[in-house]
Amino acid sequence: MPKYIFVTGGVLSSVGKGIVTASIGKILQVRGFRVTAIKIDPYLNVDAGTMNPYMHGEIFVTEDGGETDLDLGHYERFLDINLSKINNITTGQIYQSVIQKERRGDYLGKCVQIIPHITDEIKARIRRVAEEFKAEITLVEVGGTVGDIEGLPFLEAIRQMRLDEGKENTLFVHVALVPILKVTGEQKTKPLQHSINELRRIGIQPDIVVARCETPLRREARTKIALFSNVPIEDVFTSYTVDDIYKVPLILEEQGLGERILNKLKLPKRSPSWEYWKNYIMKRDSARRRINIAMCGKYVKLKDAYLSIREALKHAATEFYAKVNFVWIDVEEVEKNLKIINKVRLCDGIVLLPGFGERGVEGKIVCAKVAREENIPFLGICFGMQLAVVEFARNVVGLKGAHTTEVDK
Repeated sequence: MPKYIFVTGGVLSSVGKGIVTASIGKILQVRGFRVTAIKIDPYLNVDAGTMNPYMHGEIFVTEDGGETDLDLGHYERFLDINLSKINNITTGQIYQSVIQKERRGDYLGKCVQIIPHITDEIKARIRRVAEEFKAEITLVEVGGTVGDIEGLPFLEAIRQMRLDEGKENTLFVHVALVPILKVTGEQKTKPLQHSINELRRIGIQPDIVVARCETPLRREARTKIALFSNVPIEDVFTSYTVDDIYKVPLILEEQGLGERILNKLKLPKRSPSWEYWKNYIMKRDSARRRINIAMCGKYVKLKDAYLSIREALKHAATEFYAKVNFVWIDVEEVEKNLKIINKVRLCDGIVLLPGFGERGVEGKIVCAKVAREENIPFLGICFGMQLAVVEFARNVVGLKGAHTTEVDK
């Protein structure tokens, strides 16, 4: 029977649920279990395709063309698996499907409600992913923060899934922030306690608590969390800040998270094989060579807008025992001040980043021209490559009015 691990978050968003979810997946994967992961986004958009990167971060594209949340990128990179558009569930998808069924008459004239119709649709989609990927364990990250009105139908659905599937086949993991007061250096657990109280009001008692903190949890803080969260102290873990996110699975493994998950889900005991993972991290840590890469784009003020590209360059550099120093170039600023382009000239390589629309087009073309004229290694991605072709057509072929129809029809 398939197992499900549900990861919720408290106190604030962007607390690191995605990394914890991916890390749990890795902890199970190195023990030989088949895993997959789902990201639930409680927004009314059907997908992330048209969302502003400044609002949402990167749009991660799956191999079947799905435009999804950036956390799917974390899952793919950590677990070395290809996911699908069905691995990203949104409120928009759920409501769209339920309303279409109602219009077709599938509900036979019943009053269509949040419970059971919306929650049943959510559960069906989660189970579909587990079935299609033939996963022994399916991780489900519920986006947003406990207490948000948008997330309530999803929390109700996963509460029901514990009743449907049984306690031995479901696990609730709650990730929440434990801030540190600068004045005293004290780890404050009260926000985490309140987020767990909110979760329990909904009917979910977390089995495991992961405190997100700048430093490892002190014993007294851990004891307090265990007491007020109604969980044994051995089920309280900490995901603390490190210089490399790929160290997080090892940090959680060292604290005994893997063994606790196996015990709770009644999974067979298997020895983990971390050799490849540890070698990879050692390679990253021992890199001495530095490579400067100019990242030329429109959304450079939010680095997460280009997360997968950034990570891909880091991975490639690791294979050559090198580290990448990213030089972020705002192409709109290049249009206003051409002196900025001198930063690009000093780099070892240039990446012309994706991002459609008129803004920054001429700035990107200037960056492509510098790469060609200065013979700097160049990578154009999506719209970036289109504009590199435009630059070549204008300045080499001699087609002075050359442009892309995306901007000039």
